[in-house]
Amino acid sequence: MARDSSATKARLLDAAFSEFAAYGIAGARVDRIAESAQANKRLIYVYYGNKEQLFDAVLQRALETGSESVPFDVDDLPGYAGAIFDHLAERPELMRLVQWKQLERPGTTDAEAESYRGKIAAVARAQQAGRIDPALDPEDLLTLILGLAQAWTGAVGGAAAGGPDAAWDPARLARHRETVVESVRRLIRPARAAD
Repeated sequence: MARDSSATKARLLDAAFSEFAAYGIAGARVDRIAESAQANKRLIYVYYGNKEQLFDAVLQRALETGSESVPFDVDDLPGYAGAIFDHLAERPELMRLVQWKQLERPGTTDAEAESYRGKIAAVARAQQAGRIDPALDPEDLLTLILGLAQAWTGAVGGAAAGGPDAAWDPARLARHRETVVESVRRLIRPARAAD
Protein backbone atom coordinates (compact mmCIF):
# COMPACT_ATOMS: atom_id res chain seq x y z
CA MET A 1 0.00 0.00 0.00
CA ALA A 2 1.44 3.37 -1.04
CA ARG A 3 1.90 6.03 1.59
CA ASP A 4 0.01 9.29 1.36
CA SER A 5 2.80 11.83 1.83
CA SER A 6 0.45 14.84 1.75
CA ALA A 7 -1.63 13.37 4.59
CA THR A 8 1.54 12.63 6.57
CA LYS A 9 2.84 16.16 5.98
CA ALA A 10 -0.48 17.61 7.14
CA ARG A 11 -0.45 15.48 10.30
CA LEU A 12 3.13 16.52 11.01
CA LEU A 13 2.28 20.21 10.56
CA ASP A 14 -0.79 19.89 12.81
CA ALA A 15 1.19 18.09 15.51
CA ALA A 16 4.08 20.54 15.19
CA PHE A 17 1.70 23.49 15.48
CA SER A 18 0.42 22.17 18.82
CA GLU A 19 3.91 21.34 20.04
CA PHE A 20 5.44 24.70 19.08
CA ALA A 21 2.46 26.62 20.52
CA ALA A 22 2.89 24.80 23.81
CA TYR A 23 6.69 24.74 24.11
CA GLY A 24 8.24 27.13 21.59
CA ILE A 25 11.08 26.16 19.29
CA ALA A 26 13.62 25.35 21.98
CA GLY A 27 11.20 23.33 24.12
CA ALA A 28 9.53 21.44 21.28
CA ARG A 29 10.54 17.82 20.85
CA VAL A 30 10.65 16.12 17.48
CA ASP A 31 9.85 12.78 19.15
CA ARG A 32 6.58 14.16 20.54
CA ILE A 33 5.66 15.69 17.18
CA ALA A 34 6.24 12.40 15.37
CA GLU A 35 4.34 10.43 17.99
CA SER A 36 1.40 12.83 17.94
CA ALA A 37 1.33 12.73 14.12
CA GLN A 38 1.65 8.93 14.14
CA ALA A 39 4.58 9.29 11.78
CA ASN A 40 8.20 8.21 11.67
CA LYS A 41 10.47 10.89 13.17
CA ARG A 42 12.78 10.56 10.16
CA LEU A 43 10.02 11.97 7.93
CA ILE A 44 10.27 15.32 9.71
CA TYR A 45 13.85 15.60 8.49
CA VAL A 46 12.97 14.27 5.03
CA TYR A 47 10.09 16.72 4.53
CA TYR A 48 11.25 19.76 6.49
CA GLY A 49 15.00 19.52 7.08
CA ASN A 50 15.20 20.24 10.81
CA LYS A 51 13.12 21.49 13.73
CA GLU A 52 13.68 25.16 12.90
CA GLN A 53 12.62 24.65 9.29
CA LEU A 54 9.57 22.74 10.52
CA PHE A 55 8.71 25.74 12.72
CA ASP A 56 9.07 28.00 9.67
CA ALA A 57 6.67 25.76 7.72
CA VAL A 58 4.17 25.79 10.59
CA LEU A 59 4.35 29.57 10.90
CA GLN A 60 4.02 30.08 7.14
CA ARG A 61 0.99 27.80 7.05
CA ALA A 62 -0.59 29.70 9.97
CA LEU A 63 0.00 33.04 8.23
CA GLU A 64 -1.48 31.77 4.96
CA THR A 65 -4.50 30.33 6.77
CA GLY A 66 -4.97 33.63 8.60
CA SER A 67 -4.75 35.65 5.37
CA GLU A 68 -7.31 33.38 3.71
CA SER A 69 -9.64 33.37 6.73
CA VAL A 70 -9.32 37.10 7.43
CA PRO A 71 -8.91 39.04 4.20
CA PHE A 72 -7.77 42.63 4.60
CA ASP A 73 -10.37 45.23 3.73
CA VAL A 74 -9.16 48.82 4.05
CA ASP A 75 -12.74 50.04 3.58
CA ASP A 76 -13.93 48.03 6.60
CA LEU A 77 -11.12 48.15 9.16
CA PRO A 78 -13.55 47.67 12.08
CA GLY A 79 -14.83 44.51 10.39
CA TYR A 80 -11.25 43.42 9.72
CA ALA A 81 -10.38 43.84 13.40
CA GLY A 82 -13.49 41.89 14.38
CA ALA A 83 -12.58 39.09 11.95
CA ILE A 84 -9.06 38.90 13.41
CA PHE A 85 -10.59 38.74 16.87
CA ASP A 86 -12.90 35.89 15.78
CA HIS A 87 -10.05 34.01 14.10
CA LEU A 88 -7.93 34.19 17.25
CA ALA A 89 -10.87 33.36 19.53
CA GLU A 90 -11.31 30.13 17.57
CA ARG A 91 -7.54 29.42 17.68
CA PRO A 92 -6.08 30.83 20.91
CA GLU A 93 -2.97 28.68 20.49
CA LEU A 94 -2.13 30.73 17.38
CA MET A 95 -1.18 33.74 19.51
CA ARG A 96 0.98 31.49 21.69
CA LEU A 97 2.80 30.37 18.53
CA VAL A 98 3.29 34.00 17.46
CA GLN A 99 4.51 34.94 20.94
CA TRP A 100 7.06 32.11 20.88
CA LYS A 101 8.20 33.28 17.45
CA GLN A 102 8.72 36.80 18.78
CA LEU A 103 10.59 35.54 21.84
CA GLU A 104 12.83 33.09 20.03
CA ARG A 105 13.11 34.75 16.63
CA PRO A 106 12.41 38.46 17.00
CA GLY A 107 12.00 40.39 13.84
CA THR A 108 9.86 40.07 10.77
CA THR A 109 10.00 37.44 8.07
CA ASP A 110 10.00 38.48 4.41
CA ALA A 111 6.45 37.16 4.01
CA GLU A 112 5.24 39.16 7.03
CA ALA A 113 6.97 42.31 5.81
CA GLU A 114 5.48 42.00 2.32
CA SER A 115 1.99 41.47 3.75
CA TYR A 116 2.28 44.56 5.96
CA ARG A 117 3.71 46.74 3.16
CA GLY A 118 0.60 46.16 1.07
CA LYS A 119 -1.75 46.88 3.97
CA ILE A 120 0.14 50.02 4.99
CA ALA A 121 0.03 51.31 1.40
CA ALA A 122 -3.74 50.67 1.25
CA VAL A 123 -4.26 52.56 4.54
CA ALA A 124 -2.16 55.48 3.24
CA ARG A 125 -4.25 55.66 0.06
CA ALA A 126 -7.49 55.60 2.09
CA GLN A 127 -6.13 58.39 4.30
CA GLN A 128 -5.21 60.48 1.24
CA ALA A 129 -8.71 59.93 -0.13
CA GLY A 130 -10.23 61.15 3.16
CA ARG A 131 -11.85 57.83 4.09
CA ILE A 132 -9.59 57.31 7.12
CA ASP A 133 -8.36 59.92 9.59
CA PRO A 134 -4.81 60.89 8.50
CA ALA A 135 -3.73 61.96 12.01
CA LEU A 136 -1.77 58.73 12.55
CA ASP A 137 1.00 57.31 10.41
CA PRO A 138 -0.46 54.41 8.37
CA GLU A 139 1.98 51.95 9.94
CA ASP A 140 1.10 53.11 13.46
CA LEU A 141 -2.61 52.92 12.69
CA LEU A 142 -2.33 49.35 11.40
CA THR A 143 -0.26 48.41 14.47
CA LEU A 144 -2.93 49.84 16.78
CA ILE A 145 -5.72 48.00 14.95
CA LEU A 146 -3.87 44.70 15.16
CA GLY A 147 -3.03 45.36 18.80
CA LEU A 148 -6.67 46.02 19.66
CA ALA A 149 -7.79 42.85 17.88
CA GLN A 150 -5.19 40.76 19.72
CA ALA A 151 -5.28 42.44 23.14
CA TRP A 152 -7.61 39.93 24.80
CA THR A 153 -5.18 37.07 24.16
CA GLY A 154 -2.68 38.31 26.71
CA ALA A 155 -5.18 39.49 29.30
CA VAL A 156 -5.41 37.74 32.63
CA GLY A 157 -7.98 35.04 32.11
CA GLY A 158 -7.69 35.29 28.35
CA ALA A 159 -7.99 32.08 26.39
CA ALA A 160 -4.40 32.26 25.15
CA ALA A 161 -3.01 32.86 28.63
CA GLY A 162 -3.41 29.29 29.82
CA GLY A 163 -5.04 25.93 29.38
CA PRO A 164 -8.58 25.13 28.30
CA ASP A 165 -10.01 26.28 31.65
CA ALA A 166 -8.79 29.82 30.93
CA ALA A 167 -11.23 30.33 28.05
CA TRP A 168 -13.56 33.31 28.39
CA ASP A 169 -17.27 32.72 28.25
CA PRO A 170 -19.01 33.60 24.97
CA ALA A 171 -20.78 36.64 26.42
CA ARG A 172 -17.49 38.14 27.61
CA LEU A 173 -15.87 37.46 24.23
CA ALA A 174 -18.80 39.11 22.44
CA ARG A 175 -18.53 42.23 24.62
CA HIS A 176 -14.79 42.44 24.06
CA ARG A 177 -15.20 41.95 20.32
CA GLU A 178 -17.71 44.81 20.15
CA THR A 179 -15.32 47.02 22.11
CA VAL A 180 -12.56 46.22 19.61
CA VAL A 181 -14.78 46.98 16.61
CA GLU A 182 -16.11 50.23 18.09
CA SER A 183 -12.60 51.34 19.11
CA VAL A 184 -11.30 50.84 15.57
CA ARG A 185 -14.34 52.64 14.18
CA ARG A 186 -13.54 55.67 16.35
CA LEU A 187 -9.81 55.46 15.64
CA ILE A 188 -10.20 55.69 11.87
CA ARG A 189 -13.16 58.10 11.70
CA PRO A 190 -12.12 61.14 9.68
CA ALA A 191 -12.26 64.39 11.60
CA ARG A 192 -15.25 66.55 10.71
CA ALA A 193 -14.48 69.49 8.48
CA ALA A 194 -14.43 72.81 10.27
CA ASP A 195 -17.77 74.62 10.07
